[in-house]
Amino acid sequence: MKKLAPFLVILAGCLWGTMGIFVRHLNAIGLQSMEIVEARSVLTAVGMFAALVLFRRDLLKTKAKDLWIFVGGGMASVILFNYCYFQTIQRASLSTAAILLYTSPVFVLLLSVPLFGEKLTRKKLICLVLAITGCALASGVASGGMALSPMTLLLGLGSGFGYGLYSIFSRFALQRGYHPITITAYIFLFGALGGILLTDFGQITRVVRADGGNLIYLMVYTLVTTIVPYISYTTGLQQVENGVAAVLACIEPVMATVFGIFVFSEMPTLSGWLGILLVLIALTALNLQPKKQQSEERL
Repeated sequence: MKKLAPFLVILAGCLWGTMGIFVRHLNAIGLQSMEIVEARSVLTAVGMFAALVLFRRDLLKTKAKDLWIFVGGGMASVILFNYCYFQTIQRASLSTAAILLYTSPVFVLLLSVPLFGEKLTRKKLICLVLAITGCALASGVASGGMALSPMTLLLGLGSGFGYGLYSIFSRFALQRGYHPITITAYIFLFGALGGILLTDFGQITRVVRADGGNLIYLMVYTLVTTIVPYISYTTGLQQVENGVAAVLACIEPVMATVFGIFVFSEMPTLSGWLGILLVLIALTALNLQPKKQQSEERL
């Protein structure tokens, strides 16, 4: 499992990279950001709790003193992250939204040092710089190819902060012995509860009633962008440090750019291709280079 863990994190990033495709279609059929977030959260919570009741009731057990972890994860990494990210997608390209989202490793690295005692090593920082630079080049932001309004920038940074907090809250839960499936189920349960007052359920109902295929589309979207990747990512966190996982998940903007090419004809420039290469170099360095954290110097 230790050798497989980094690939589980990368798999999660690849699946998250498809999110923009789904979101644009859902916008086209009449759903807005918060409605998409809530539909996704409800379907995730209902699907996962139904499966747990039927097959693994033991994973439903939690302690009252630990509920703050799931509440915090639901409010920050579901409501804040998704709302800000979807708003950014509506205001900018998929790749621009992705680079702003992937300021998250910075937040994760900085928070993980005091909270979990993770070392801030040269290797991590070099890979982080490579990944962030690569994301910036891939999105066109670094070359000045994109003009961002202050609100778009704020929303994008908000998505990065919220996304980073999923790793933080998940690590707290893992340290208390909770299974990755339990963590994902409860975080999205509280995410769904937190979004009730912010959601127009009437519009969701109208969209579903207008075409039964829309419900199926929402279910596929939930499975591909939420249930599978979040369980995969949280499972990977059992063997991978937060800071390393956050950088490995930077594969998402690369995949978002690739999907942007094939689905929306958003062709990157030469600097964009260079950015993709830099991200892949960073991921390879983290994934294939043997860990020797004992000998790495703390900065």
